Amino acid sequence: MKYCILMGSPRKNGNTAALLKPFTEELAACGHEYDLIHLYDKEIKPCTACRTCQADWSAFACRFSDDAAELAEKLLACDVIVLATPVYSWYCTPPMKALLDRMVYGLNKYYGEKKGPSLWKGKPAALITTCGYPPEKGADLLEEGIRRYCKHSQLRYLGMLAERHMGYQTVFMDEEKERHAREFARKLCGKEESRA
Repeated sequence: MKYCILMGSPRKNGNTAALLKPFTEELAACGHEYDLIHLYDKEIKPCTACRTCQADWSAFACRFSDDAAELAEKLLACDVIVLATPVYSWYCTPPMKALLDRMVYGLNKYYGEKKGPSLWKGKPAALITTCGYPPEKGADLLEEGIRRYCKHSQLRYLGMLAERHMGYQTVFMDEEKERHAREFARKLCGKEESRA
């Protein structure tokens, strides 16, 4: 199995990266490959809802020439999508939001003169997030948004791992968070193996 991990944090050594480390170690231990993509390193223009993408039902097809087309190819080629982001104002970070907007149009051909297919229908997707509030108050809106996004795109939502940072003067990672990250990876591996 190939996992495509979209990393939405601007910090390559921040809390979200720390949570991903045991998660990806566990994926590898389960025999899975992963591609970790740092979205802040990519050029992702915001969607303008011009609907150019709707003319071609066979591909992403966008009027912008940036990194979104390459990312669309990676999403279509992988077996599982993982969205990894800190919570900013109760949602994901700007490059992830821009990419999600581009993909909802470019990979869902619902918005033209005739309703077309979802090019990524059935693709499993999971969410890993960090926040400064209790997850039920800090990550709940993000999870609901991603859950609805998946339903609309005909993706299969696999669940969320959310961990809280208690403040800038505290250490984020601990044994419990590491255990949760490893358990979440094993849960995803188990869901995919039971589906095969």
